[in-house]
Amino acid sequence: MVKIALDAMGGDHAPIEIVKGAVEAAKKKYAEIVLVGIEDQIKEELAKYPVVEGISIKHASEVIDMDEAPVTAVRKKKDSSMVVAARLVKEEQVQGMVSAGSTGAQMAASVLIIGRIKGISRPAIATLFPTLNGPKLLLDIGSNTDSKPENLLQFAHMGSLYAEKLLGQNKPKVGLINIGAEKTKGNQLTIATYELLEQSSLNFVGNLAPRYIPDGNVDVMVCDGFVGNCLVKFAEGLASGFGVLLKRELTKNLVRKIGALTLAPGLRDFKNQVDYSEYGGAPLLGINGVSIICHGSSNSVAICNAIKVAVQSYESKLVEAIQGINDV
Repeated sequence: MVKIALDAMGGDHAPIEIVKGAVEAAKKKYAEIVLVGIEDQIKEELAKYPVVEGISIKHASEVIDMDEAPVTAVRKKKDSSMVVAARLVKEEQVQGMVSAGSTGAQMAASVLIIGRIKGISRPAIATLFPTLNGPKLLLDIGSNTDSKPENLLQFAHMGSLYAEKLLGQNKPKVGLINIGAEKTKGNQLTIATYELLEQSSLNFVGNLAPRYIPDGNVDVMVCDGFVGNCLVKFAEGLASGFGVLLKRELTKNLVRKIGALTLAPGLRDFKNQVDYSEYGGAPLLGINGVSIICHGSSNSVAICNAIKVAVQSYESKLVEAIQGINDV
């Protein structure tokens, strides 16, 4: 069975929700899980559950806090849970790592310890984005705030491979997020990237204006990390605000409350479709190993699903496929 290192100390709800997610994943037999972190705290949480096979502990005496400088923290805290997890991947003691800790620190640990795939200039964080046509892949969502056209071309290749291998899409459609559909629209980065994508072997369908993202007609949506991060955070805020507004309107009076009861199943299904926890973590593509980044506020469901994504990434040989990008 695939073995995954899980940073037990990373995230807003660590180690409680992290350990709970590990237990859920172990019960479903997604993988053997190595909980990395402060052993006493992990054991205390595990004691709350019946004994579950497939979970072990790797003690790490330090924790990287969210507000620490990522590279400095990774270099100084060599016995932190995140660094130890990355080292386990590098040494091939596990087949992947999952963390809900500092995104910057995980990126730094992944690059400095696991290492980049040869020929990949910059890694990219990819995430599934809910649309009317099912979840679609969006990258980069924050790994690189400043990118070059060559970087976005590699992002497109990596995203296309992810869509093929993990989402089962044949010749996924690749779109470049831009302010308009015309080839001449955009800034210097998007105009130059358009030219590269048009000449590539990818199934490039052109520019994608943000207003059409929810339609879900493009399988892989490519942009630099600044744009991607803004899109994701705006979408999270919009979904949260819409939920609050909807609840407020549906509970204004008794008649609406009664009506809301009949709508409850549909509302739950809607919530699941836009809930990030249902999609698991975001893979850091371009790293010479599996590294899954989770939302800082991840609950046990998100952690369990992230472990599943890590296993799928390894079993699909995604890293090996990305290693061949420069031969395309």
